[in-house]
Amino acid sequence: MEHFESPAVTSLILVYFRRDYHWKRPSRRAVLTLAYQSLGIVYGDLSTSPLYVYKTTFSGKLSLHENDEEVFGVLSFIFWTLTLIPLFKYIYFVLSADDNGEGGTFALYSLLCRHARLCILPNQQASDEELSAYDVEGTSETWPSSMLKDFFTQHPRFRNGLLVVVLLGTCMTIGDGVLTPTISVLSAVSGISVKATNLHENYIVAISCAILVVLFSLQHHGTHRVGFIFAPIVTAWLLCISGIGVYNIIRWNPSVFHALSPVYMFRFLKSTGFEGWMSLGGVVLCITGSETMFGNLGHFSPLSIKIAFTFLVYPCLILAYMGEAAFLSKHHEDIQRSFYKAIPEAVFWPVFIVATLAAVVGSQAVISATFSLISQCCALSCFPHVKVIHTSSKIYGQIYIPEVNWILMCLCLAVTIGLRDTNMIGHAYGLAVTIVIFVTTCLMSLVILIVWKQKLIMALMFLVLFGSVELLYISASFIKIPEGGWIPLVLSMIIMSVMYIWNYGTLRKHEHDLENKVSVHRILELGPTLGMVRVPGIGLIYADLVTGVPAIFGHFATNLPAFHQVLVFICVKSVPVPYVSEEERFLIGRIGPKEFRIFRCIVRYGYKDLQHENNDFENVLVSKIMAFVEMEEQILAQNWHSCSNQESDAELVDFPFLVRTNQAHAKHLSSCSDIHVMKPYENHQQINGPLIRDETLEILRAKESGVVYILGHSYAKAKKSSSLIKKLAIDVVFAFLSKNCRGPDVILSVPNSLLLEVGMVYYV
Repeated sequence: MEHFESPAVTSLILVYFRRDYHWKRPSRRAVLTLAYQSLGIVYGDLSTSPLYVYKTTFSGKLSLHENDEEVFGVLSFIFWTLTLIPLFKYIYFVLSADDNGEGGTFALYSLLCRHARLCILPNQQASDEELSAYDVEGTSETWPSSMLKDFFTQHPRFRNGLLVVVLLGTCMTIGDGVLTPTISVLSAVSGISVKATNLHENYIVAISCAILVVLFSLQHHGTHRVGFIFAPIVTAWLLCISGIGVYNIIRWNPSVFHALSPVYMFRFLKSTGFEGWMSLGGVVLCITGSETMFGNLGHFSPLSIKIAFTFLVYPCLILAYMGEAAFLSKHHEDIQRSFYKAIPEAVFWPVFIVATLAAVVGSQAVISATFSLISQCCALSCFPHVKVIHTSSKIYGQIYIPEVNWILMCLCLAVTIGLRDTNMIGHAYGLAVTIVIFVTTCLMSLVILIVWKQKLIMALMFLVLFGSVELLYISASFIKIPEGGWIPLVLSMIIMSVMYIWNYGTLRKHEHDLENKVSVHRILELGPTLGMVRVPGIGLIYADLVTGVPAIFGHFATNLPAFHQVLVFICVKSVPVPYVSEEERFLIGRIGPKEFRIFRCIVRYGYKDLQHENNDFENVLVSKIMAFVEMEEQILAQNWHSCSNQESDAELVDFPFLVRTNQAHAKHLSSCSDIHVMKPYENHQQINGPLIRDETLEILRAKESGVVYILGHSYAKAKKSSSLIKKLAIDVVFAFLSKNCRGPDVILSVPNSLLLEVGMVYYV
């Protein structure tokens, strides 16, 4: 095979180091390669902000005050906002709060869940804390961290409130997936009107819609197919705008450097008053895409992102904004078309083409991030299950969700056609961006106290310094709600309603399963009657329980009083870590005596893992069970102390263990599970390797006879005494979502011939 090295391969290697938790410090060359690659993935949105910042800022009554004081004041706000939020806050603080190399809102929430036990996910076990990624070691507790932990423990409502805050930030980020492509593409295409002054607005909208349709239609091919051209496009764009900025500074107003003084901000607010404060909703657009630096941390290294922003993105953006301000100081009449008007005639069309391509690149990054967020919400039971397609067999985590893709496209087209004005879209965009950034600030303050265990004054300084700036922009953006700011609020309310109703319905289902489960002690009391009829094969019974026997088993036994030769109760659950390695994914235990041949398997996934991605799940499961049987005595001896802490002796047989096998043993068991012709073997026969027990041979014969999936098909109904709102939410909304989302059989790719569904109704 031909050997080669590329940025994508380098990134892939680093990602897999993180997933396997064997991080190796990359070389300087690798860091620089990642820094270059991050330009196309991370900074596409942030670098296209100059297309619409000044235009949106001066879209209101502030346009009546177009003189050097106002222009310089806006430039001063832009400079210090870019310096405080992306440079100081994200580069020097937030990027340090990674969760095993992963970033984003869920990463901060995951850190808090582990260190303060805030997680409200069901089925959490003490054994989950033994995961490699579940690292809560650190400095000794401080009184602020202890106080906060006790507060959240004593007040469960505030734990739920924290989840709502996280979901709010998530919903606003998803809203960015609608607004970013719209404002970026429409702003880039509107540059045609500078040269074609007679071109009707409808044509600009039509061209923008056509580009958006093409953009979303190409999503199923995956980012990796065109990703290699992203970095050159953004690099060319940054060099173009910085070069044009230097040209405009020299030609029109070299004294524009004076605006970097914060004094101009106070002069601006003093001279413009309420109108100047309202215009800050446009200024905040200069930091759109800042959250992407943290959200995409898992695909790069913190050092590479810091290098790319500090040494290229930040200075290029500052020069671009300064150059446009220098041009505006001499051309007040071109305020609404200042970006394209400031481009020299000789390079106008090349810059226009690069601007359009850069807008598409920035949109692509946000769309891909939306797919990733939806997938994470599904893993946390906060969103209905949707179809997730892997777009790359080499790069882990690149996914495509058809339903979400087409919904985003329709919403983008609706906003583009309905508003037609980048100023109104900018008002909506600014509100969404500021809320997301403020949510990160709040979560980061808790991380400083609970995770980093710093002094209270440190967290307060961080919250006051950055939170006050962000609240200033949020207040200015709220004034623009009637002028387009209502769009992200409506979208977020709809998405949050769906998330809350789905989460509420699934949690009530889990509570119903817990209340109606059959204890292991009851199974032991049944004794010999349990094996009334045992048919050949393996029965995989899926349930959301980590202990006890699910109620669907009783329903199944009532309607079909026969059990398979081998029964496996499988629970697929999420844990508050980004990834779970393959070695730690399966917990295997036994239910009842050995002659029952009943096992429990708990399959654990992180919030960034792609669930059910293994097409060879049956063979992997059988291999794990065989490994458990072969090493059962050794495993029980090693874990006897943990078992002795259980509440009753009856539960000892329902305590799943992590099964670790060396490479040779795992390969041997895997080869055994592929045997197609089984013959009678005597006790402790040998098959090309270690000794094989009778029980292992019986499992192999059962596997050869066939595997049947037994799934519970639950229907939720509101109680008769429930309120009208609850009945509407459960009987209408949740029922509609349950009926139209992907069921467990589709997610598991179960053939209909191997599927048995047991219907159940539960009241909430």
